[in-house]
Amino acid sequence: MIELKDIYKIYGDGEGEIRALDGVSLNISGGEFVAIVGQSGSGKSTCMNIIGCLDVPTSGTYRLNGTDVSTMKDDELAAVRNKMIGFIFQQYNLIPKLTVKENVELPLIYRGMPAKERAKRAMEALEMVGLADRCTKMPSMLSGGQQQRVSIARALAGNPSLLLADEPTGALDSKTGREVLEFLKKLNEQGNTIVMITHDNEIAKEAKRIVRIQDGKIISDEKGRE
Repeated sequence: MIELKDIYKIYGDGEGEIRALDGVSLNISGGEFVAIVGQSGSGKSTCMNIIGCLDVPTSGTYRLNGTDVSTMKDDELAAVRNKMIGFIFQQYNLIPKLTVKENVELPLIYRGMPAKERAKRAMEALEMVGLADRCTKMPSMLSGGQQQRVSIARALAGNPSLLLADEPTGALDSKTGREVLEFLKKLNEQGNTIVMITHDNEIAKEAKRIVRIQDGKIISDEKGRE
């Protein structure tokens, strides 16, 4: 599903050149649960931005489901993101003035989906995360863990090929973070492909595969817990 080949992301030039990614090659198959782990400044966020089609590499090739997205323009990348990638963010990124259901529907509106189909998809996704009975509530009425589950439902509603989770437990207490992580593992068991970005080694160990990045290079690629 994900094919990164000799990816470089370079900022500046000459003595001021920064290689945020320095020749990264990585393949991820459909159905995997992969953690990309590294400390601040390691290149993991840059790697996430390229995998998520939020940025393009300076050089190298990125194929997503067989499509070369490494040289696409912004509007083309936006279309790929909307159709193929579901994002789960550390800070949830819910719109305070919209209900839970309306938040889940939002990416489907951008896709141009008819209202009836949007509503059906949103409720199915909320059912999956156990929050269908909270569909008319505002985000402020939910706990942090519930808000993160709403963001997961929003990611699932578009039936994406890939779920990209950026520090998904970072804003949660340890108990709630564990619950969200267990839910992600359950989604993976159901066939969803998940790439999780984290700086936390203990969180990373829960993935089936751990890719460690340092100074813009992959330094290890190993199995996680079964």
